[in-house]
Amino acid sequence: MSDAPTAPGSAGSLAGLPLLRGERVWGFWGFTSVNVGLAIATWAFLTGGSVALFVGAKAAVAVTVVGNLVGVVLVALTTCVPSAKYGVEQFGALRSVFGRNGVRILLLVLMPFLLATWNAILAIMFGRALANVSNAVLGTDLREDSPVVIGFCLLALVACWLLLLRGPLSLSRVNGLIAPALAVVTLVMLVVILRERGPAELAALTPLDPTDDPLLSYTTALEVCLGAGFSWWAITGNLARLTTTARVAYWPNLIGLFGASTVAGLVGTLAALAFGSSDPTTWMVPVGGVALGALALLFIAFANITSIMGQTYSGALAVQRLHGTIAHLPWPVLAALLLLPATVMVFFPGGVYELFFRFLALVALIVAPLCAVYFADFYLLRRRTLHLRDLYTDDAESRYGFWRGVNPAAFVAVAAGAGTYLLLLNPVTYASSPLFPYLTASLPAFAVTAAAHVVITKTIVRPLNRGGYR
Repeated sequence: MSDAPTAPGSAGSLAGLPLLRGERVWGFWGFTSVNVGLAIATWAFLTGGSVALFVGAKAAVAVTVVGNLVGVVLVALTTCVPSAKYGVEQFGALRSVFGRNGVRILLLVLMPFLLATWNAILAIMFGRALANVSNAVLGTDLREDSPVVIGFCLLALVACWLLLLRGPLSLSRVNGLIAPALAVVTLVMLVVILRERGPAELAALTPLDPTDDPLLSYTTALEVCLGAGFSWWAITGNLARLTTTARVAYWPNLIGLFGASTVAGLVGTLAALAFGSSDPTTWMVPVGGVALGALALLFIAFANITSIMGQTYSGALAVQRLHGTIAHLPWPVLAALLLLPATVMVFFPGGVYELFFRFLALVALIVAPLCAVYFADFYLLRRRTLHLRDLYTDDAESRYGFWRGVNPAAFVAVAAGAGTYLLLLNPVTYASSPLFPYLTASLPAFAVTAAAHVVITKTIVRPLNRGGYR
C-alpha cells in the first residue's frame, strides 16, 4: 500500500477536503451494519453487567432503554448530521466551536485517554473470550491474566492493524459478515436465558451490589447507560462522513448504537443477575452450553476487532489535526502509532477491565459537555450552517479564527459542565450529592454546558465579531 492512497473512502482521504457525494461509500444498510458491529461488541454486554450491579431486571429495562436512547440521539444529532451534511470529519468541523488550536488542545487531552482505553478494553475482552473458548472446548485452564491471554490481546490489535491497511472499506466488508451473525447470536442468547430461568424468576433476582437507597441505585444505573450512550461521540462523526446523506447518517444509529446495544446490554444484565458475574466472557458458556457459548464468544471476540477498527480509523482522522506533519505519515505507520498505547495497556488486563463502569463515568464527565457545546453551537447559534472554506483556511483569514485559533468561550462552557458533573457525582468513588438521584450527572452537565456556551457567545464572542456568529 502506498504512503498516500487516494481511493475514495480509503485511508488516504483522511485529512483531505470534504468528501463529495460520489466519494462516499456507505448507504443506509452499509452504515447500519457498521453500527451494529460496533454496538454488539463485548462492551455492550459489559455495560449490561455493570447495570446489574445496581438494579434488577425490571429497572434495568427502563434505564437501559432511556439512557442509551438519550445518549445516542444527542450524539447522532451532534456529530453525524453535520459531518454527513458537509462531508467533513468531526474534528475538522469542531474548528467552528473551539478554533484550530483549540481542537489540537482537545485532541491532546482526549486521544490518549479515550482511544487507548477503549481499544485496550476491547482487546482484553477479545483475549478473555478466546481463553474461555479454549477452556470450554479444549479443557485448558487459562487464567484471565495469563501470558496466553495477553498474547490473544496482542493478536487482536495486530489483526485490526492488518485490516486497517485496506481503509474503511474493509470495515464495511467485515461488518457486513459479522453484524447479522452477531444479531442472531445475541437474540439466541436472550431466548436461552429466558427459557432457562423464565421471566418471573429473572424479575425476582436481586442486584449484585446495590446501594442502600433504591432511587440512588436506579439513577446510578441510568448514569452508566447515559455514559455508554455518550461514549459514541468521539467516533461517530468521522464514520458518518462516509455516508451518502444526513438522513442515512442519523437513523442507523438508532438501529445499531441504540437498538442493538440495548438488546445486548439487557442480555448482559440478565446473564449477570442469573450467574452472578458482570463479565460477559464468564457466563456465555454456562448460558448457552459449550457449543453455543463458544460460538457466541467467538463472534463477540471478532466483533471487538471491528470496533477497534472503527475507533482507530476515526481516531486517525482526528489526530491529524494535531500537526500537519502527521498527515504525511504513511497510513500503516499512523495506524500502528494509534494502536501502540493500547498495546502497552493490555499487559495489565486486570486493572483496565475491573474499572469499566468507573471509566464510563469518566467518559460521561468529559463527553457530555463536549457533546453539549457542539450541539449548542451548531443548532442554536449557527442554525445548522457551516462555511466549508473557513474550516480549511488560515486563522487570519477564517471566520473561525477566534483568538489565535482558540475559542475560550467553548472551553469555559465545557469546564462549567464538567464542574456540574463533579458536583453531582464523583466518577472514581461514585460518591454523589443529594441531588444526583433526581437529576443524574450527565444531563445537568449537558444543559449547563449548552446554556453557558450560548450565553457567553451572545454576550462576549459575537459582539467582538469573533467566530463568524454574525
